[in-house]
Amino acid sequence: MEQAIETKKGVEALLQKRPLIISGPCSAETEDQVVQTATRLAATGKVDILRAGIWKPRTRPGSFEGIGTKGLPWLQQARKESGLPVAIEVATAKQVEDALHFGVDVLWIGARTTVNPFSVQDVADALKGADVPVLIKNPINPDLELWIGAVERVANAGIKNIGLIHRGFSSYGNTEYRNAPMWHLAIEMKRRNPGMLMINDPSHICGRRDILLDVAQKAIDLDFDGLIIESHIDPDNAWSDAKQQVTPERLGEMIGSIVWRTEEIDSEELHAVMEKMRQQINQLDDELLQLIGQRMKVADKIGEYKKDNNITILQTNRWNAILARAYERGEKLGLSQEFITKYFDAVHMESINHQNKIMNS
Repeated sequence: MEQAIETKKGVEALLQKRPLIISGPCSAETEDQVVQTATRLAATGKVDILRAGIWKPRTRPGSFEGIGTKGLPWLQQARKESGLPVAIEVATAKQVEDALHFGVDVLWIGARTTVNPFSVQDVADALKGADVPVLIKNPINPDLELWIGAVERVANAGIKNIGLIHRGFSSYGNTEYRNAPMWHLAIEMKRRNPGMLMINDPSHICGRRDILLDVAQKAIDLDFDGLIIESHIDPDNAWSDAKQQVTPERLGEMIGSIVWRTEEIDSEELHAVMEKMRQQINQLDDELLQLIGQRMKVADKIGEYKKDNNITILQTNRWNAILARAYERGEKLGLSQEFITKYFDAVHMESINHQNKIMNS
């Protein structure tokens, strides 16, 4: 009993480490594979927690859906030989019960579960009375409220130690990544939950190993607290997600090559320089808001004119002309077309809302 308490305290302390690195195979395939991966990861000195998929929710039937409960003793052995705590994904109440029975140190709720409030609630109900850290991945679809709802359900079950995993979102038209990062959603989730552990999952964002390092570095640059990256002793022959896994040794090299940054500014001189530039940003933001406010007053006048003359709010040709002009000018100012589109879409929708109120007043 005393050893179990000490182990739990050790895991809780470990989850405060920055950066926190979690790694291991997408799927537990054999006991030897799990133990070998664990010991080789531990030998790198870069990994804090071993992960392995025991139950694998797959998009279509017929794919390898995990070894199941019989793989849990393998994780116990891997922990014994490597000294690494272990983490697995759970999606049902029975899986929670089995994981707790075998003393799994950390649980996480996957993206396919987070998307379904009924499934999250089943998991949360099974967690009542448990004292185990739970990490929650973002839902597959880009819906921040579902992610927040999952956190609230698990917190309502009495779980005190909750963390977040950003693994990207399914997006129509996305070709570069397996799951589009949509960094702005992760940043907003982090803003709403200050102090809560937020780690990035480059493996599921990338879907291929050649861009893992770039995404991992961007996450650290954005002040994420750590990474969860899949590793396998023989990645090309892995039973699931072979293209995105790396060997433990390559994982160690990647972690070693990342430039680790901090949010804190220790130097008074650097702090003063940053504060001066931040004040400039604040001033420019105030000016932008003033200009946008003036723009909306003009839009209101246009709305009144359209109402008086029975003209539609949306003028497609005019909108296309505005965008074309903005793209041309924005490029000269070093602004990406993606930013110009998002910015003008937001301004355009606000203008439409203003005119709609006038039309229907």
